[in-house]
Amino acid sequence: MQDPRKRDFSPVVLDFGPVRFYLARHFGFCYGVENAIEISYKALEENPNKNVYLLSQMIHNQEVNGDLEDRGIRFIMDTEGNSLMDWDEVTADDVVIIPAFGTTVEIEKQLRSKGIQTEQYNTTCPFVEKVWNRAEKLGGQDHTVIIHGKSEHEETRATFSHSDRHAASIIIRNMEEAKLLAGIIRGERDLNEFYELFSGKYSEGFDAEKDLQKIGVVNQTTMLATETQAIADYLKRVMKEHYPDDPEVEHFADTRDTLCYATNDNQDATYQLMKTKVDLAFVVGGYNSSNTSHIVELLESKFPTYFIKSEEELLSSKEVQHFNLHSQQAGTSTDYIPENTPLNVAITSGASCPDTLIDRVMMKFLSFFDEVKPVEEVLSEITQ
Repeated sequence: MQDPRKRDFSPVVLDFGPVRFYLARHFGFCYGVENAIEISYKALEENPNKNVYLLSQMIHNQEVNGDLEDRGIRFIMDTEGNSLMDWDEVTADDVVIIPAFGTTVEIEKQLRSKGIQTEQYNTTCPFVEKVWNRAEKLGGQDHTVIIHGKSEHEETRATFSHSDRHAASIIIRNMEEAKLLAGIIRGERDLNEFYELFSGKYSEGFDAEKDLQKIGVVNQTTMLATETQAIADYLKRVMKEHYPDDPEVEHFADTRDTLCYATNDNQDATYQLMKTKVDLAFVVGGYNSSNTSHIVELLESKFPTYFIKSEEELLSSKEVQHFNLHSQQAGTSTDYIPENTPLNVAITSGASCPDTLIDRVMMKFLSFFDEVKPVEEVLSEITQ
């Protein structure tokens, strides 16, 4: 409230005595997620006697999705697009909610063919739609759309589907793949290598010789904004160096206006968190959350970092269950709490994590210590 223009990204310190939490200035639900959840609950309230379905997980958070299921919503697909139920069960009398990630053009057509109206309960994030609109504009200018994202992610599948209607499109995951693409553009690699290197990630009929002469970069909004910008800057340099004598043609289109503000804010707050001196860090969120995973990647480069789903994974003062991004497996670590006092702990979450989870993690962790200050006293200290 004191920083409406978001100029201060430094963490807030909550001093409980034996433990000091460094809470990221920005974390948790973004506008798109809040809007999607609100619309989902509204759909349930307005249709008490109808079947209410979600195409897939509303967001990548087990608590939110579990609550929706408990209230009667059924998921049609999983996060990879595999069917969890027979599509023939869905009829024109049912309500189908489009999740915050959006959906593909093909699935939209399938729903319309069943007579299902999705407009009223379409929760697609406005920033995802902004990316789609930018891709359409790029296609109208004969640019190929480079999508920085994970090809298996729902949002990237949806963005690719919408982009493919208007432009030749390709998905790249990281800077390494951007450099492989640059090798094709520069002629350092055989054109035929393109189809092998990017198999399953380019639009039908893609012509590597023709379609890489004019490009623009958009992203899966939950990717690291700094990485997207670095890839865009790199490919812009590549195009400028490869076409030095062709200033009249816009070989690279500037698309930085498609980066999601909420992802940027959470990531900027994480960078500020990394400047602190803490003993360990907790990142709270769903294991399959892309933006949360990127926050983990950042923090674990600086501190011992534990990626947890909820307070239940704080098993005791001696054991913590957490997710390892590198092995993609959950495991248990022992003796994870250093013995020094006071203990400095960084804590944050991704855009799909309810704030209440952060509260519960802090309170569970504090239960392992004696002589902890009351919450009211700590709050009064930071609001004076």
